[in-house]
Amino acid sequence: MDIIERDIYALICSSDGIKAREIAKKLKKEKGVINHYLYASPYMHELCYCDEDFNWHGYIRQMRLHKGLGDFCGYYSTVGEFLDLDAEEWFDALTSGCKEIGRNLNDTRGLFHSFRDTGETMRALFADLEGIDYRDWEIAFELRIKKSRFIRIYADVLVITEKYVFSLEFKMNDKIEEEEVLQAAKYSAYLEVLFGPAYDVIPVLVLTKAHDLYRYVQLKDTTAEIPVCAGDMLFNIFDEYLGFLNDI
Repeated sequence: MDIIERDIYALICSSDGIKAREIAKKLKKEKGVINHYLYASPYMHELCYCDEDFNWHGYIRQMRLHKGLGDFCGYYSTVGEFLDLDAEEWFDALTSGCKEIGRNLNDTRGLFHSFRDTGETMRALFADLEGIDYRDWEIAFELRIKKSRFIRIYADVLVITEKYVFSLEFKMNDKIEEEEVLQAAKYSAYLEVLFGPAYDVIPVLVLTKAHDLYRYVQLKDTTAEIPVCAGDMLFNIFDEYLGFLNDI
């Protein structure tokens, strides 16, 4: 995705409706250039729409709360609403939501156990953050955006704070495997476009069978690194970026 495409998408998704000429004026581009992107870009074509007054809108807004995000998730709410549900209520809501978005619920490889494991890990995380004002954060489980072969964005869990989107890839594993590290980082660039310039996306691989693990792992053939942690060390990722321990 090039810079013009990204900037057009951000303007659309952070507005209550915007016309092509307004986009052109804000970006100081010719209207013909803007129209080319509006009708040719997969992001605009598949995650935006034009109303009868020729105003463009995004299906997922780039402002809190992220209206429309829940339409692509098995479960989406504020963290406070998530914690107010007991484990079974949340699990029922998640599985029902997964059916609505077309998520395959084949349990032959322990998918439901994985769902419960992920939910328990997230509840434990917020218990560790007792005293922190997190109830208005957003949380999404099983994000599945697959509008066409051009748009594929998946995430096990997203936690959205004021400045960060933590994209958490969960594996019921106790060893770091290269392909899982790559999977955790795979959709980061797409999430950066989806949430816009006001957010930094932090990809994390969470190994729920590991203990006391917290390290950075370099992505193959790059200089980039992503954090890998055990479920019981997930607090440390949030503290690194949000500085809880300095405030407690």
